[in-house]
Amino acid sequence: MSEPEASGKGAVRTALTELLGIRYPVVQAAMGYVSGPRLAAAVSDAGGLGLIASATMSLAELEKAIEDTAGRTPRPFGVNLRADAADAAERVRLIASRRVPVASFAQAPKPELIAALKDAGVVTIASVGARRHAEKAAGWGIDAVIATGAEGGGHVGAVPTSLLVPQVAAAVDIPVIAAGGFFDGRGLVAALAWGAAGIAMGTRFLLTSDSPVADAVKQVYLAAGLDGTVVTTRVDGVPHRVLRTTMVDHLEHGGKAGALVRSVRNAAAFREVSGMGWREMLRQGREMRRGGGLSWGQVLMAANTPVLLRAAMVDGRTDLGLMSSGQVAGLIDDLPSCAELIESIMAEADATLDRLRRVR
Repeated sequence: MSEPEASGKGAVRTALTELLGIRYPVVQAAMGYVSGPRLAAAVSDAGGLGLIASATMSLAELEKAIEDTAGRTPRPFGVNLRADAADAAERVRLIASRRVPVASFAQAPKPELIAALKDAGVVTIASVGARRHAEKAAGWGIDAVIATGAEGGGHVGAVPTSLLVPQVAAAVDIPVIAAGGFFDGRGLVAALAWGAAGIAMGTRFLLTSDSPVADAVKQVYLAAGLDGTVVTTRVDGVPHRVLRTTMVDHLEHGGKAGALVRSVRNAAAFREVSGMGWREMLRQGREMRRGGGLSWGQVLMAANTPVLLRAAMVDGRTDLGLMSSGQVAGLIDDLPSCAELIESIMAEADATLDRLRRVR
């Protein structure tokens, strides 16, 4: 990693900025169909770390996305991948061969994948939702962890950020990135006080002018209140925080038989979009059952996620699509550029630190 730029007004140097070679301790969370080259490059160019979400991309699409992102910014960026993907080893080789500076894992990483990336000089980051997950990943040689609290969007645990982050930070000797409920400089300072070395934000970066999401979809997010999200298992079988919409309410209150029928239909749609054969889908389903203890009904429900995310984030169908969202959507009312957003976060963090010094 290259050295961060010299410290100045609004610059905060932490173990994370040193590790990643970035100016500010701000990471853009990976979001399917949202975190592509445009958003990732904008965040990296602004001094943070942008991440390409590759779970919804084919290997060829990921290769093109890496090339596109590298062409948009000379600064460090990363790729987020699923360790349980059938072609995970191929994706790791691609990341290494294209000299991508950072790789992060959406789920529990595998030791052999971490080792392969580290041998290639790639910084590795794992997402965790509990102290034991962080301890295990650290034991496997991961370089940093993102600890996501219950306020976050997408798949979440039950422990609030304010409790999870201090616990994880006290348990491991690697940089901890706090996630779940962050959108401003005050939150960054709070995360640093809890022992984190930086923050990760998903919903806040989705709601920027650099985000590829359609304006009509962004307006739905902006209209949400603090009570505008719900954690449901009816989408893909595991707790998933999403915007509360008519479609989500229908899923929540519909019968199990109807949900199963929708799951089979969406599994067929995902097969068509992804080009994945039924044999491969069933193989991955068996692995999901073995690794996560899911029923076949839950495995089929998992096919809902990419189809419904794509409907909203790519096609702009807010009436049919799924919109993962952190609770923080209820506090956001503007669409700045990534550069404007990070600049304002760092200015507010600087002012907050000054105010706290005066308190002493």
